[in-house]
Amino acid sequence: MTKRFGPVVAVDDVSLAIAEGEFFALLGPSGCGKTTLLRMLAGFETPTKGRILIDGEDYTRTPPNRRPVNMVFQSYAVFPHMTVSENIAYGLKMDGVRAAERRERVAEALALVQLEGLGDRRPDQLSGGQRQRVALARALVKRPRVVLLDEPLSALDAKLREELRFELSRLQDRVGITFVMVTHDQDEALALATRCAVMHKGSLVQVATPADLYEFPSSRLVADFIGSVNLFEGRVRVDESDHAIIDLPEAGITAWLDHGTGASETVQIWLAIRPEKMELHKRENGAAPPVMEGTPEGYNVMPGTIADIAYLGSESVYEVRLETGKMVRVIRPNLTRWDQEDFTWDEPVWLGWHAEAAAVLLQ
Repeated sequence: MTKRFGPVVAVDDVSLAIAEGEFFALLGPSGCGKTTLLRMLAGFETPTKGRILIDGEDYTRTPPNRRPVNMVFQSYAVFPHMTVSENIAYGLKMDGVRAAERRERVAEALALVQLEGLGDRRPDQLSGGQRQRVALARALVKRPRVVLLDEPLSALDAKLREELRFELSRLQDRVGITFVMVTHDQDEALALATRCAVMHKGSLVQVATPADLYEFPSSRLVADFIGSVNLFEGRVRVDESDHAIIDLPEAGITAWLDHGTGASETVQIWLAIRPEKMELHKRENGAAPPVMEGTPEGYNVMPGTIADIAYLGSESVYEVRLETGKMVRVIRPNLTRWDQEDFTWDEPVWLGWHAEAAAVLLQ
């Protein structure tokens, strides 16, 4: 599909297949086209070019109320003058479903989202998390083939958002309906989705499982957007099937990989290393640098000085300045109650990584 608003191309020739029963996430920064794509699936926008097929049937020109699709909005959009039960039953009532069947299906929906006994309350008597569940129940009660979620948890506080992630995942697995979610929150997408699509400037950049998206990004853009990453520009010196040697001027060292890259020596590449895959070691005067696992001596180790520390409870984040001036981020889990005291500001350290830790990016 393509969608243009005058000279602006909001969605640029996107082709995508989503499996039945899948929890699929559209991920990307503001303005990347993900919400426009979701609105076209819902029927609120008409594609400039392309088709939307659901179970092989073309719904491109079908109005929203006649599509087998329901949408959960970021703002919940529950009716404040109606009770919880009336909110959930509203779509069924508009479809002419008989009162007895409405009551039965509303009771099922309330049980599904764990709101039994709250059907007579009004939205202003509910918490934010409960209102979000009402919006979900209203979408599910019509038994659509696809549920669309627009930033479903963004209006909630951090702790409640984390709790509802697990609930939403369990709920989708239980009902077996296809969920398509739009979010800019990487953690939310990685935690909930079976597959994610990263969008940039209206185009799909990479479609993959959360693990593959994080561990095997297709480009610097994806590596930098999904989580935190250290990127080192370099060139291949040796490239064999079982190992590669890469010069990294920014780091002032030579890197060793336990696999080939397939890249020419004339091509610029980048090594992407996640902060939690970096190691910190004390740098004592006169002591030899450590040897990284799976790596010959003298590779994948560089000297630096701790410039900043952020203690986050379960982990600590270290900003380390290399001798070249480049800043590198390291994340260490606080496995004991004293881990945060192991390193301090302005302390000289060795940074290193194992031979398999780095991803090679060609773009």
